[in-house]
Amino acid sequence: MKVSRFIFNMFGVNTYVLWDPESREAAIVDPGMVDRREEDALFNFIDLNSLNPTHLIDTHMHLDHIFGNLKVKEKYGLHIKAHPDDDFLGRSLSDSVNRFRLPIDVTDHGLDIAINDGDTIYLGKEPIKVISVPGHSPGSVALYCPQSGFVLTGDALFQGSIGRTDLPGGDHATLIDSIRTRLLSLPPDTVVLPGHGGETSIVNETNSNPYI
Repeated sequence: MKVSRFIFNMFGVNTYVLWDPESREAAIVDPGMVDRREEDALFNFIDLNSLNPTHLIDTHMHLDHIFGNLKVKEKYGLHIKAHPDDDFLGRSLSDSVNRFRLPIDVTDHGLDIAINDGDTIYLGKEPIKVISVPGHSPGSVALYCPQSGFVLTGDALFQGSIGRTDLPGGDHATLIDSIRTRLLSLPPDTVVLPGHGGETSIVNETNSNPYI
């Protein structure tokens, strides 16, 4: 499986496109676009690579990770996949935007299809395993691609850091437990692709992350 990263919006969110080189099926993960320039960057990439988006997945539904949900949903006819425990965040998106005093027009929206711990999503024949990692938000999930050796951790685990837990539904002890039991148990050489910042690996975070 191939993966490309785009950095969008004022929060510097990593939006990922995963795709299967044979079938050209693609998954758009955490679409964070806030303007036409960012939308064009994503959509032109998909067109230039002749990709067929079949999945729209949110690792969690904090505002910065879902700004572009409805644009992607409309353009490609996709359903928003996310954990049901985060649905309330999408449905209060406008309140979150107002709280941060952002000059952005948004539409409150929930998920369309619930994904839960242990679910498997396929791109072509390759599986993407859904791993529940609550703590940063109640419904945070990681997306693990065992055949390709990488995991998208959303805002649970970063290079040398972890997600904040002071937003609605966050809990520090729960997040630490999620990281230790659900993520650090993955193979040590697994590449970590976080929701912000650069990539790292399970072994690097196990050995040097000061928060865990």
